[in-house]
Formats: sequence, C-alpha cells, structure tokens
Amino acid sequence: MYSHHKEGKFEAFIHNILTNKSRKGIVILTTLLFLAGSVMMFPTKIVLAKMLPGKSTNTFTVYIDTPSGSSIEETKKVTSCVANILQKEKEVVDMELFLGEGSPLDYAGLVKGSGMKKGEQYSEVVVNLTDKSTRAEKSFSMTQRLRPILNKECSAIVPNTSIRLIEMPAGPPTLADIVVEVYGENNQKVISLANEVKGILTKTEGLVDVDVMADETYKKYQIIPIKDKISRSGLSVDQVNKILYLAFEGMEIAVKDTIKANHQIPIFVTLSNSTKTISTNSLENLKTKLSSLNLMSQTGFMVPLTEVVEIKETTSLPTIYHKDLKTMANVLATTDMVSQVYPLLDAREKMIEHFKTKYDVEKVAGISTYMFDLELKDKVTGEQYLLRWDGEMKVTLDTFRDLGAAFIAALVLIFLLLVIYYKSFAISGIILAGSFLSIIGVIIGHFVADLVTTETFFLTATSLIGFIALMGISSRNSLLLIDFAKGLMVEHHLEKKRAIAIASATRAKPIMLTAIAIILGSALLASDPVFGGLGVALISGTVAAVIVSLIFIPVLMDNSKAI
Repeated sequence: MYSHHKEGKFEAFIHNILTNKSRKGIVILTTLLFLAGSVMMFPTKIVLAKMLPGKSTNTFTVYIDTPSGSSIEETKKVTSCVANILQKEKEVVDMELFLGEGSPLDYAGLVKGSGMKKGEQYSEVVVNLTDKSTRAEKSFSMTQRLRPILNKECSAIVPNTSIRLIEMPAGPPTLADIVVEVYGENNQKVISLANEVKGILTKTEGLVDVDVMADETYKKYQIIPIKDKISRSGLSVDQVNKILYLAFEGMEIAVKDTIKANHQIPIFVTLSNSTKTISTNSLENLKTKLSSLNLMSQTGFMVPLTEVVEIKETTSLPTIYHKDLKTMANVLATTDMVSQVYPLLDAREKMIEHFKTKYDVEKVAGISTYMFDLELKDKVTGEQYLLRWDGEMKVTLDTFRDLGAAFIAALVLIFLLLVIYYKSFAISGIILAGSFLSIIGVIIGHFVADLVTTETFFLTATSLIGFIALMGISSRNSLLLIDFAKGLMVEHHLEKKRAIAIASATRAKPIMLTAIAIILGSALLASDPVFGGLGVALISGTVAAVIVSLIFIPVLMDNSKAI
C-alpha cells in the first residue's frame, strides 16, 4: 500500500532533506544555533529568571522606621508626610496608621517580623486599594512608582529614616527578596560590617528599600534617685518616681464615682506637649526641665527634684540577634521589578573588591546551597566574619537547582527505560535529544511574552515545571516516528529514507492535533500572574517539540545506523 500511495507535500519535503547532505547539515546547524542562542539569553539578560513574578493585590503596607531613640512625635511627622502623599492617589480607598507598633499581622507581616515591632521609632501604614479587577495600574507597579517619591519627600524629615513598601508575597515566606546575614563574635563590629554591606547594596542597580535589621546606638540619660538624700529631705522614692512619670507621660491621680457606672472612673492628668517635651536632646535642657519640678516633704518644705536625683549620660544597649547560637545582623533589600540573581552577582563582586583591603576574602567553594557566601578574616586582629546570602534569592537558586536536578533525573530515567525497550543507546539518545530541545521553545516563548507584556515576563519556577512536563510529550512524538518508520522498513521493506519521510508525514496530523489541544488548554494559564510561566512554557515548548519531532528527529534517524 505504501509503494503506490500518492506522495504528499510534507513527505516530499522531508524526503528532499534526507536525500541531500547539505540540507541535513543546515537542519542540524540551525537547530544547534537556536539552542545556543536561546541558552545565551540568560547571561545576556534577554530572558530573566525569578522564583515568581509580582502578583497584583488590593493592599500594601508602608514600613516606617525612624532611627533608634526617635520620639513618637518625630515618627508621627514622617508618617503624616507619607499619608498625605498616599491620600492623593485616586486608587487609594482608605488607610490605617499604626504608631509605635506594627499593624495587625497579615501574611506579609508574619514573615517580615512586623509582630516584633514595639517602640516609638516604628510605624506602619496599611493602604487599601480599589479592586484589582477594576484597576489599570497593578499594585507592584504602584509601589515601584511611589517608592522614590515617598523617600524623597519624607525620609529627610528625620535623617536616616527607612521607608519601605511591602506587598503580600506571591511566593515563599521570606524576610526580603535579598537578605545578607552578617555573622561574627562582636555585636558592635557585626553591625558596623552590616552597615558597610548596606552601603554596597544601596549602590547596586536594581535594589531598593535597603535596611539593616539592627538597633542603632544613641545617647540617653538615666535619672537615678539618691536614696540617702531623699530620706534626709523627708521624701520617698515613690514620690520621685510618680512626679517623673507625671511630668513626661501622665498618670492617674484620682477616681470619680458615678451612679451611671458600676466602677470608678479614673482621672488621668498629663501635661501639654509643649510643657513635657524637651526642645533638644542635651543634658542642660534636661536639667532645666527637672529643676522646675518640686516635691513637698513631710515637713512642708518644697524640695527641687534635681537635689535628690543623679543624671547620667549613657549609651543605649542595642538588641543582639542570634541564629544557630551565633551573633548576627540582617541586611535587607528589595528588588525593583528585576530578578534577584543579577543584583546578587553584582553586589557580591563589589563586596569582594570593597573588603579585600581590610580583610582576607574567601569564596565558599562548591555547588552547595551556600556557594555565594563570603568568609572574611581581619588582616590585623584575625577576627572572622561570614556573609551569608538568604531570602527569596536563596529560595530561587535552591528551587532552580532542585528542579534542574529533577529534570536531569527524569532524563536519565527516560533514557534507561528507552534503552531497555529498544536495546539501543543510539535510538534512546535520539528520543532524548528531541525531549531536551523543547527548551528552545520555552526560552524563546518567554522572550516573546516579555515583548508583548508591559511588565517583565520572568522565567519562573512554574516555567521549569512546564518544561519538565514537556519531556513526556516530546518523547512520545519521537517514539511514534521511530516505531512507525521501523515498522514500514520491516513489514513493507521500504527504503530507510522513504520510510522515515512517510512516517513523518503520516504522524504529523496526530502530533499536530495533540499539540493544539495542549496549546488551547494552556492558554488559560498564560495570563495568570503566578502560573503564566507554566502556560507559556507549555505553549511555546509544545510548538518547538512539534518542529523538532517532524524535522530534526528524522535527520537524526537517517544518520543513525541503529534504525
């Protein structure tokens, strides 16, 4: 039946390629060039890799951290500045301001340490937006636009204020996109080294919201009651404590009874802001404030407070953070709509160049999960420090490494199964080559998607899952061609090139129908913010798998002596 069938156009096309050595060479060379070109899109940054892209939400939070030791009034000024700018945004529905503490915990706050915030230097602004389905601007685009405006207008009100815009993470629960953990023995030196790292990250392109998760030391004053003077003056320590609390914070001084309530109503007294605040943080101003406070002794004499207390200038004690029983400090940074990997590599090289004058810098060797870490040894004192990279960046690298290992394992298992079935390494290699070459379509598909979308279209973890899923489809296409061609050669005694051409033409329609079904089924995923990479990988990878199966695989089959 095959010796008298009418030759179709596609069969003739494949047969012409197989009968001409130069054409076969062009097919092989073109395929290899596409493979090399697509792979080179990663180092040339044409296609960027990221764990997961940004996901538009209906809310985001502004974290405001004034320097340690700042008053609640200073923090309030910065917070009011931020709120005034945000309320001019037409997409902002309402805002909630939290002074001196973090906002009620959501998913983002839970993983980013918002619940640990307690102090006058902290505040948060929770911003609620119009529904994302009716809003043209995505939330991550809005935060990217507002971030420089807020920092320019508000961070200078109190110098060294940190203003960060935090969104609900679309991916894994991490402290920040990029985290540098600085380990050492001396907490003060660890914080100093962390501040140097912060300076480098601040100058690294693509990184914003850089901050050190550590307390700064600041000057403060201790008011210590002199017990013997208090006793000789006919006073008590409790009197001293109460007048200090009343002067600076306010307190309950009496209660009022009422028949309308079942309990007594406390009467709270506090001084006006202008009376209880000190204009500048100086010892002289504090002494002047305290000298205006007098206590009545048991004998009826008024005793100035400054006569019975001692004022000491001290330095604050910062919180010491530990991890794995080691003193450490976190340096946080957010990527400005870019992949985390490239700023990491850039910042790491800058750190090596910056620290090598004072420290012996060694890279952590191997391909372990900590392969980007740096070990520092002080050339003078011999003290050792460790700069460990963490955050979503590490999760990204670990995920891509694990998915890459899963892909290699799948290839090995498929190869072994094919060797057992065909009892031929050559045929198994041909099928495996067809499976692997679908990566050309996956990468080019992401490049095209990036051109037609307004935001950067990243190659994500879901993209790699789609690539691994394509291996079975690609292997099936090659299996059909090889079995069909071998059957024609054995049962109908057709010449090899003609059998391969007929097999390609005959199996083209079912292969195309299978591909169309996959493409149509994956089209719904392509527009999803998280699983868009999976959809694009399946669509573009399937197209590449079809082309490879029907054109490249026949050339390899013809060149193989095992068929």
